[in-house]
Amino acid sequence: MTRGCEAGIEQQLQRRRRATAELCGLRDQVLLVGAGLPLPVPGRADRTYPFRAHSEYLYLTDRERPGGVLAFDPAEGWVDFVVPVTREEQLWEGASAGALGGAGIDQLDRWLEARRSRPVACLGAPVDGIRSEPALERSVRAALNQVRRRKDESELSRMRAAELATSAGFAHVARLLKPDATERELQIELEAEFLRQGADSLAYETILGSGPNTAVLHARPSERCVADGELVLIDAGAEVRGYASDVTRTYPASGRFTAEQAELYRIVLEANRVATERCVAGTEWREVHVAASRSIAAGLVAFGLLRGDPDALVESGAVYLFFPHGIGHMVGLGVRDAGEVLAGREPEPDAFPRLRVDLPLLPGYTMTVEPGVYLVPALLGDRDLRARHRDAVDWDRAERMLGLGGIRIEDNVLVTEQGFEVLTKNVPTFD
Repeated sequence: MTRGCEAGIEQQLQRRRRATAELCGLRDQVLLVGAGLPLPVPGRADRTYPFRAHSEYLYLTDRERPGGVLAFDPAEGWVDFVVPVTREEQLWEGASAGALGGAGIDQLDRWLEARRSRPVACLGAPVDGIRSEPALERSVRAALNQVRRRKDESELSRMRAAELATSAGFAHVARLLKPDATERELQIELEAEFLRQGADSLAYETILGSGPNTAVLHARPSERCVADGELVLIDAGAEVRGYASDVTRTYPASGRFTAEQAELYRIVLEANRVATERCVAGTEWREVHVAASRSIAAGLVAFGLLRGDPDALVESGAVYLFFPHGIGHMVGLGVRDAGEVLAGREPEPDAFPRLRVDLPLLPGYTMTVEPGVYLVPALLGDRDLRARHRDAVDWDRAERMLGLGGIRIEDNVLVTEQGFEVLTKNVPTFD
């Protein structure tokens, strides 16, 4: 990644740093943000994993180069210490020897020595030899997260590019779905199309399952052949310049849902609509989750799998036998961006499901909305859960349906001043 390639990125970097400095409220303290170093692949000689700068460093520098440290002194401002391009990098990687901007990393020790008696907060990757004050680090990270959550135009531009590549990939693989295709073959076609359409990389490892594997929340593609009448669940996304798309679609392998599949699909689609429409400024994210849960509970009562009042089924947790995860999380710089559970809202240790985010929505937030219904043997076969919810579930029907798997529909939603925008609206669903 090269800095300054997009119009306005330098101005956005200045804005991000200024907002972070103001919100942190540092006086005599020092802030360091480390880029990190390449991670060796164990036992593979000099091979390393593909380098990704720590998201906190990337947000404030737009630089993927390893070894850098961004430093802040409230009396003097920001200094970007970078590692010069070496002759070895030019030889083996074709790296440019052009100016990187900032100061050389060899100047960092002298900068730190002049401030050695002052408290330090380290964000990003650890900086060698520096002790970070834990309480100060927590407060500064919370301030930076607050700044990061509201996406600027440079960030949204990259997210939209990632969405375009993702949409093209899903459209391509949807045309290839048929019985006897393997999960692995579908994965290869999907990911290749992401790259053909401009993605730099995958936003995360592709989740792709067929038949009973659709009930595995993070199923890894295998050599399993898709069978006639089965579902195929694909959770995948492209990444462009550090910014991610995170999408799930569920398709019928043979081009047509069975009656039961169609009804469950409509339940999940309705829950997606209900949750998406609540993604407006001022709404608590927990309320979005509860609205989706209530919608699923009502749908499963009408379907005949659950019994009782939808609100009571949410309150008791019975609905979470079939919807065992939160409604979503923040997405943007990485597949899970700067979402938080705010202080004082920490869930109970045994809370199920555990929400990744618990805060009010504001314009500029980008969220995943991903309701689902699953028939999971590990949950439906649990004796304690069966006893606790013995009257709320048609257990005979649930057992008969175990092979069906699961259905999830996930979109990325931008909270706007006027309402919301579904960034992933062009990713094909099954109509």
